Amino acid sequence: MLTYNTSQKPLRLPEYGRNIQNMLEHCLSLTDRDQRNAAAVSIVKTMGILFPHLRETPGDNSKFWDHLAIMSGFSDLIDWPEGTVKEEELASKPEKVAITQGNVKFRCYGRMVERMMNYAAELPAGEEKDQLIFMIADQMKKSLLALTPDGVDDSRIFADIAEMTHGEIRLDPQLHRLHSFRIVSNGNKKRHRK
Repeated sequence: MLTYNTSQKPLRLPEYGRNIQNMLEHCLSLTDRDQRNAAAVSIVKTMGILFPHLRETPGDNSKFWDHLAIMSGFSDLIDWPEGTVKEEELASKPEKVAITQGNVKFRCYGRMVERMMNYAAELPAGEEKDQLIFMIADQMKKSLLALTPDGVDDSRIFADIAEMTHGEIRLDPQLHRLHSFRIVSNGNKKRHRK
């Protein structure tokens, strides 16, 4: 009778396959510690031959030792080399990243656009300031188009800029025009078979 994979124990790291897992289980079933360690070394060599692209540097088997430790459930039956990953290291959670949740009045544009526009408002009048304002305004238009693909009126963006900068930057829709962008489909339409 055939043994199906669905009836066997699930693999801890399926990318190595059932054969490496079976080799490890045989290694762990050996009674002599020296034989187990020798078998573990040969398994790591086999992993290196089968998956040379996983090595960070030639001759470095530390990643394979880490994976073997994970596959064995961090068994203490094998003498792991120094620096092999410990179970506590994998179970630990990273520290929480502090995210400032300050008031973002225009969430559709994001905090960075608001900061850039305030920076542009502080620049001295000139061509550099004008170019920066229109680049940011174009980005604002792209952001709005992502939310409302029907179209965005330039006057809305100009009103948002004026409100964002507390009236320091005022653009007239009669005199200024932003680029016109069009939505490009991603091309994932299903083809119908005849």
